[in-house]
Amino acid sequence: MKKRIVLFLLGLICISSYLQAQNRVDIDGRLQPILTEFFEQCKKYDIDYHSKLFQLKNIDIVNHLPLEENNTVLGMVSRDEVGDIDNIFINWAALLDNEILKVVAFHEFAHHFLDYKHTCNDCKEIMAETNVSYFDIARDWDNQVKILFTTSPIYLAKRNETSVATALSF
Repeated sequence: MKKRIVLFLLGLICISSYLQAQNRVDIDGRLQPILTEFFEQCKKYDIDYHSKLFQLKNIDIVNHLPLEENNTVLGMVSRDEVGDIDNIFINWAALLDNEILKVVAFHEFAHHFLDYKHTCNDCKEIMAETNVSYFDIARDWDNQVKILFTTSPIYLAKRNETSVATALSF
């Protein structure tokens, strides 16, 4: 009987630690201030980010993304076997300039938290697939962030839901 109780408690502890691990996201400390700023913008535009945060395993600075002429990847999301985003990766090279780092991080965060796809190939927007000048975006930062959030799929869907709900209440 005592052996069963010990085994039961041991099993309960293992299950508890497994479930607790599912509620943890490893976030590189160098990205934390930018992520916090991104979440402040989410709050400003009334976009819930909490549940999506815990779908991630990592938000990390990495050295495995390509960094060569005509093939440089400054950031990317990875997906699990079902196709859901599970990691956000930023190339270590983006750390060389704070403005580039911020643009790249907001871009990758927007893929996950705002359900964005790329808006264009190179159009001087945060969500462009590539950008000739990150500094042009950085100089227009407040406007760029406003555009990023107010044209995001999440924000537009929320506005449409509100419009439909308002129309139905009349």
